[in-house]
Amino acid sequence: MNNYQITQWCARFIREQVKPGDICIDATMGNGNDTLLLSTLAGSAGKVLAFDIQESALRRTEERLRKDGAPENWSLFLESHAHMSRYAGPGSVSCIVFNLGYLPGGDHSMATRSDSTIQALEQSLILLKKGGLVSLCIYSGGDSGFEERDAVLSWLSGLDPRKYLVIRSDYYNRPNNPPIPVLIIRL
Repeated sequence: MNNYQITQWCARFIREQVKPGDICIDATMGNGNDTLLLSTLAGSAGKVLAFDIQESALRRTEERLRKDGAPENWSLFLESHAHMSRYAGPGSVSCIVFNLGYLPGGDHSMATRSDSTIQALEQSLILLKKGGLVSLCIYSGGDSGFEERDAVLSWLSGLDPRKYLVIRSDYYNRPNNPPIPVLIIRL
């Protein structure tokens, strides 16, 4: 595979993680790419919960899932990812996916923010089952999220290494604030 986009890099780990019947969360559904991937991997016995605060994201995701024939295992919520714990129980989720920043092609003022993102990440740690994975794509270039990037990276550095493995990678030789892929594994 020669696609080195951050989402494709993270998708490799998501594909290894998610099994048929799993419960998964797309914390930032955007255009539905990760929701579709999770839905396909979890299969008809699985469940996918997807969140976004923009109605256009919900519409695009639903259209995408129906057009691409995704299993009917998904629920889309016009709600902040900061409320995901209302919909899944502690220790029940196999994989949670975050793409921080703004919706590609959307309103840049509607970008994710550190306060709600860290609240959602804290909930993620409770929702993850042992061996569960959080995939986190941190975008910070242009008009989006340097404050969010710094706050999230600081929060990640404080996670208990006996409970969580945090793997951060970098597009080291890319210009213009390249995205940062991070994986969190619950030990």
